[in-house]
Amino acid sequence: MSNWRPFVPLLVSWLALLALLALTVTLAYQPLGSFNAVAALTIATTKALIVAAVFMELRKRGWQTLIFAAAGLFWLGILLWLGSMDFFTRT
Repeated sequence: MSNWRPFVPLLVSWLALLALLALTVTLAYQPLGSFNAVAALTIATTKALIVAAVFMELRKRGWQTLIFAAAGLFWLGILLWLGSMDFFTRT
């Protein structure tokens, strides 16, 4: 009877990702103005956190793994910031 227990987090994360996908598609057709980008990025961040916590198994790891995962996200932020500066400084 306990053979299904390891699959519960996968099922819950799958359902959450499907719900967030439906929310993304629904909000894409709504005239939200400047709030559209904020909503899309918030939903995308939530999806990324679910994937990192469940499929990368960061919720089961120690503090060192979490520090290295955060460092990777920080480095990605630096790269995106530097790449966008080229776009924003052009006349």
